[in-house]
Parts: sequence; C-alpha cells; structure tokens
Amino acid sequence: MGFIKICGMTDARAVETSLAAGADAVGFVFAPSVRRVTPQQAELLARSARGKALCVAVTQHPDAALLQEIFTRFRPDVLQTDLEDLAEIALPGSVAVWPVLRATPSAATAAGLRTGPLLFEGPRSGTGKVADWSAARDLAAAHALILAGGLAPENVAAAIAQVRPFGVDVSSGVEEAPGRKSPARIQSFVSAARAAFAQAASGEN
Repeated sequence: MGFIKICGMTDARAVETSLAAGADAVGFVFAPSVRRVTPQQAELLARSARGKALCVAVTQHPDAALLQEIFTRFRPDVLQTDLEDLAEIALPGSVAVWPVLRATPSAATAAGLRTGPLLFEGPRSGTGKVADWSAARDLAAAHALILAGGLAPENVAAAIAQVRPFGVDVSSGVEEAPGRKSPARIQSFVSAARAAFAQAASGEN
C-alpha cells in the first residue's frame, strides 16, 4: 500500500536494509552529488535487488555517453530525470521513465505529461529542502505522483496525509552522514510511510 523509494544507494548495507524494510524501489544517482556512483558500481550494488525492487537510474541533464553506459552496464528498470531532458533521450523499450518536476507545471505541460508515475521535488535534488506540498497535492489529484524533497521519518506521515501521493522518495532524510544511509532511519521511514498510507486509504473508504 503506497510506493516507497529509497534513493542514493552508495553501499551494499543501504541496499540490503532497504530491501529488508520492504522498499519498492532503490535509486542510484548518476548526477553530481555526494551520492554519485558509476554505472559499474551501481551494477554491482543492484545485483541483490533485481527482481525484489525496481532499480532506478537518477540523472539530471545527462550526456549521451553517460546514458549509453547506464543503459548497457547498469540496465535500470526506470530512468528518473528532469522533464526537459526527455526530449533528447532515446529510451530502450525495457526502461520506464519517471519525469521530475520541480515546480507547478503550466496547463499545457500538465496536459502532456505521461500517464505513468512522475516525481515532484524541490528546486535541487538531495539537499533536504521540503518540496511545495500544496502544489504537489494538486498534481497528485491528477497523476500518479511520487513525492520527494526533504522527506524524513519525522515528516513523511504528514506529507502523505496532506499530499495523498502515489508514493514517496527519500534520500538525505535517512542518512547518518552525507552519502551514508542509516539502517535505523530507513526502517523508521518505511514503517512510518506504510502506516500513513494505510491510514490515508482507510480514510478514503
């Protein structure tokens, strides 16, 4: 009930803890970040997750060479990248895409969004800044929205109650140090999110 992604995998412990906690997806960052990994590193880290959770390649304005390496070496289930990047990307047929929105889209842009999930977060990824939940709620009413940006075990329940998203995505909010995940915080986040999704669903019935 509810979709949960733990992003910014940098070591095997983070992957294993996310799987054990019941996350639906794990994200690997290929954009400039303290959490950045190479396609070769991501390939190794993702091996234990294959068939258990979606493996997501997270990029921002990637060049063609990097994308080719990600697609051929890492082989993601999903590409997550800014909406404007997609016009220049030729996706393999096996790869789904989650467009990233950082502000309320224009009416024309909103009407043209793909039918699958999209991700909404703040102006800069991985900074711990909370996204605009009011704008996110409006988008969530019409799209399968994954809410990101500043989420943590302490606020994810409030975010789910207010936004009613399809899913949630966390990175810095479950870290014990920049780029290093905390197993306890991952478990707390997933537990809090699952409980909040269940409560939201019971309130709709």
